[in-house]
Amino acid sequence: MNFTGRKVTVMGLGLHGGGVSCANWLIKHGAKVTVTDLKTKEELKPSLDKLAIKRSSDQTIKLVLGYHRENDFRNADLIVQNPGVPRESKYLAIAKKSGVPIENEASLFFKYCPAKIIGVTGTRGKSTTSSLIYQLLKVKSYPDVKSGSRPKRRDKLQARKVWLAGLPQKPMLEILDQIKPNDLVVLELSSWQLEILGEQKLSPQIAVLTNIYPDHLNRYLGMADYVKAKINIFQWQNKNDFVVLNLDNFETKKLGGKVRAKRFLFSKKYFAEQNGSFIKNKQIFFRKDGKTYKLTNLSTYKLIGEHNLENFLAAITVAGIFGVKPKEITAALNKFKGLPGRIELIREKNGVKYINDTTATTPDATMAALKIFLERQIPNSKSQTLSKFKIQNSRFKIILIAGGASKNIPIQKYQELAAMIKKTCKAVILFEGEGSDQMAKDLKAIKFRELVTNVLGMSSAVGIANNFSQTGDIILLSPSSASFGLFINEFDQGDQFNKIVSDI
Repeated sequence: MNFTGRKVTVMGLGLHGGGVSCANWLIKHGAKVTVTDLKTKEELKPSLDKLAIKRSSDQTIKLVLGYHRENDFRNADLIVQNPGVPRESKYLAIAKKSGVPIENEASLFFKYCPAKIIGVTGTRGKSTTSSLIYQLLKVKSYPDVKSGSRPKRRDKLQARKVWLAGLPQKPMLEILDQIKPNDLVVLELSSWQLEILGEQKLSPQIAVLTNIYPDHLNRYLGMADYVKAKINIFQWQNKNDFVVLNLDNFETKKLGGKVRAKRFLFSKKYFAEQNGSFIKNKQIFFRKDGKTYKLTNLSTYKLIGEHNLENFLAAITVAGIFGVKPKEITAALNKFKGLPGRIELIREKNGVKYINDTTATTPDATMAALKIFLERQIPNSKSQTLSKFKIQNSRFKIILIAGGASKNIPIQKYQELAAMIKKTCKAVILFEGEGSDQMAKDLKAIKFRELVTNVLGMSSAVGIANNFSQTGDIILLSPSSASFGLFINEFDQGDQFNKIVSDI
């Protein structure tokens, strides 16, 4: 790879780390980088502090902040598009008209990564599934994916390293130069990253699609357009590649016929003949080429929630493809405690549990959380390990903090959420936003009365929730909406919740 002297415009520095790692990687490889972002210098300070800016008259990087300049797109040799930049941007259109190629972090990674890539996408569960796969494959030896047979002892692939990237605060390009040809890389991939991968006909060698639900419809023309972006994860695979699909999800189940790679399914129910993982008599089995193997017991599944069971099965299917031994699977799963901001117990005080589910940014995700409490399950520590709720009835003990931007999610989903709230919650506190307005409308329509709307900050929300609470209650942050406006992103929202709760 040689970017020496090439003029590269990085469009969108952002605050997740991807823009910073991209700019620094390009500078390292000789590019003349211009970083442009609509956010101001003050807003971007955490990211700017990490940029490799040369303090001399011969700077390796230029900053254009608070606005964009047409010339930075017309006269560049390359544009790198941040995932937060909409594809309809007039500046991207200028670049295309001028014949300037457009990449993103993921497409650069795919072009220069020497190792096999396991790509994971889906509306929900990407980060958890990616992390589970990483944990499962961090074993000292397993067969090569093409051979299907275990290496002899002297041929164990102990030099092989497994990498995890693409999650928030785990940028891809930060690790790229360290990867060796016999390594494996597990990447979380968003629909926005997959758009450019699709345009460039790039798919990972192993593709995992956890599920598809309505989301980001403020950025897509409709559900079909969103699904089209997602299927790029397997669209350009060949017959020697692998794809893993959720048989229990309506949208992903329909996609099986479009696959040209070796197809593996996963399901919470038994299915016959086809390759993949399923549950039967509380045992998890894996089938490949007509042979069925027991991988582990359902008791090794310790994350709470049915949605996490699907993530668990997706990851185990990948482990089965790579021939990871059952005892290695069990050992790896016993070490996995879940990720922050996903049904995470922050503390318990005066008999009230405070739970952070900030990554639940759609109605489906919040409904999944509420279903957990209907089934009387709660986290028993600051992890997502399984515990039965030791009270007579978990209904009407949840004070829900939610709301924000709607992302054009179908109204039907908010109506379903309202019905679930009425079955489970004693009170709801809503931030400002279109999603909040729709939730309030639907809750009032079914005569849900303990409702506080237009709350302007996390401190106020937690304070109001405390006023509703009593011993045995749960204060649950599960937004069901995007965090645009009041918070930098959902992780900032969760961090504010954690700090306020910890200071109570």
